[in-house]
Amino acid sequence: MSLFSAYHRLIEDKIQEAIRRGEFDHLPGSGEPLQLDDDSHLPDDLRIAYKILKNADCLPPELQLRKDIRQTEELLAGIQDTQEKYRQMKKLNFMIMKLNMMRRISPLLEEGQRYYEKVIDKIAKP
Repeated sequence: MSLFSAYHRLIEDKIQEAIRRGEFDHLPGSGEPLQLDDDSHLPDDLRIAYKILKNADCLPPELQLRKDIRQTEELLAGIQDTQEKYRQMKKLNFMIMKLNMMRRISPLLEEGQRYYEKVIDKIAKP
């Protein structure tokens, strides 16, 4: 019997003993399904790192870029100054291009490109 097996058995015995004493009865959430993160698509060696980043509110680069695009679009809606609006549109265009390059998909086939064109049309109207 390995040290790990002995340790596992000791822990399991303690849990079973606590169950018999009723220490797990009436816990909050008892009888409800667990809310587990689905990280089955991640390699084992990256799961902990992703969980740490998630808990620190760090997003993967593509998601962070999408968030930045959305914020820039919201900012554009409220800008009155033409020069500032143009500067933000250039920034938005660059971020969308970068996002399309990250995906390795042709921007012409990308739905985001059509959305970008709609945003430009809306902003360009007086």
